[in-house]
Amino acid sequence: MKFYITTPIYYVNDKPHIGHAYTTIAADVLARYHRLKSEEVFFLTGTDEHGAKVAETASKQGLEPQELCDRNSAQYQMLWDRLDIANDFFIRTTSELHKKNFQEFLLKLKDADAIYESEYQGLYCTGCEKFITEKELVDGFCPLHKCEPENIKEKNYFFKLKQFLPQVEKLIDSGEIRIMPESRRKEVLGLIKQGLEDFSISRESVKWGIEIPFVKNQVAYVWVDALTNYVTALEGDDFQKFWPADIHLMAKDIIKFHALYWPAMLLAAGLPTPKTIFAHGFFTVDGQKMSKSLGNAIDPDSLLDSFGSDAVRYLLLSQFPFGDDGDVKAGNFVIQYNADLANGIGNFASRVMAMAEKYFDGSVPEKDFGFENEIKNIWQEYEQALDKFQIDKAVEAIKKLNGFGDGEIEKTKPWELAKTDPEKLKKVIYGLLEAVRHLGIMIYPIMPQTAEKILSMLGQEDWKKQSLEELKEWGRLGPGTRVKKGESLFPRIK
Repeated sequence: MKFYITTPIYYVNDKPHIGHAYTTIAADVLARYHRLKSEEVFFLTGTDEHGAKVAETASKQGLEPQELCDRNSAQYQMLWDRLDIANDFFIRTTSELHKKNFQEFLLKLKDADAIYESEYQGLYCTGCEKFITEKELVDGFCPLHKCEPENIKEKNYFFKLKQFLPQVEKLIDSGEIRIMPESRRKEVLGLIKQGLEDFSISRESVKWGIEIPFVKNQVAYVWVDALTNYVTALEGDDFQKFWPADIHLMAKDIIKFHALYWPAMLLAAGLPTPKTIFAHGFFTVDGQKMSKSLGNAIDPDSLLDSFGSDAVRYLLLSQFPFGDDGDVKAGNFVIQYNADLANGIGNFASRVMAMAEKYFDGSVPEKDFGFENEIKNIWQEYEQALDKFQIDKAVEAIKKLNGFGDGEIEKTKPWELAKTDPEKLKKVIYGLLEAVRHLGIMIYPIMPQTAEKILSMLGQEDWKKQSLEELKEWGRLGPGTRVKKGESLFPRIK
């Protein structure tokens, strides 16, 4: 089995923000989950580095466009490292690999008679890097960037979108291209019903971009350039192995490009279309839209300094249903950290390890199957959630397992059993240790560092050599295995 997951490639005119981090963490969780299932995974992310906006930003900062790209692309890569993003490849659209493969893709479109030359006159928003219609404007301004679009007239090459839209619509209707959540699918089908025009694949007035291979003095339209990264990153055998993508993950503002333009281009080039396009919602912060002027924009690096990688990943993904619009309650991060992580997962693991050390000298007691069915049911909920990309429901399954373990401690009172029923104590402590092991595996996609620490405490350093089916089995923790409490997983924050 293979699993190919992508994030959008992020625009380098500015440094990464919390929205970029949110999408990429979610993709990393899904990639790690599929690796846990012993699937061969290719996880792609990267940076989009061409277009008028990049050249304009570079000029304002006294830089060459490539200098700006190099600096800001490096910021993304450093942030992904800090967030433990385990991507397999980082694509840059200024790389020679991408340029070469992108130009070959354009030649396929030309050979298929899917493009033509024409003159374009209309409105263009440099902030969006896209052509915009009068009906999309609000009081004459781009609704997103609050600026008046530029009226341009130039000779461009166009892609025959209208020719391929009926086929794209059929693929969406049949479910061959899944668009998720369902509200996005309806939105995309609505766009088709409204009618869409052919779109430009080149720009005559822009200089910072990849040259069109069959004409002089024109560069590729930045969106066409960017979308092809999903195939240009796959070389040779990797293309045969991993394409089509199993899921393109992104925010909802770029759904039209991914669900309509991209499949149409692939059909024209004679290539398979992606299986799933998942467009998650936007979020506010403490009930307000993120804004520099309001001072509520969340800096990912500052969050990491305060909470650490695993906690940041958990806090961002546990705020609201994945896919929906929602509110990130940043003002409650410390409260949630202490409740869910310090007093929750961290405290449960610490208590169980401490009791194993106190009552059994750090040695796993004899095997018991008392909690087997409860844990099996929680695993079913967890897997069903991640198979459907419902990351928040996977978090709920983790909390359910944690709560079950805490409940068993309070119900069985091991400190009393130590005095009254040593035989039952063995069964209880075994069950609790095994519950901690399952918790460690379950949290791995979301909090990989914490998972490694928990499984190391349990003497399970070789756990990655086992399949998920084996790891889910109750009783894998062998009696006599040495366990140790270790350091606090999540020290309380005052």
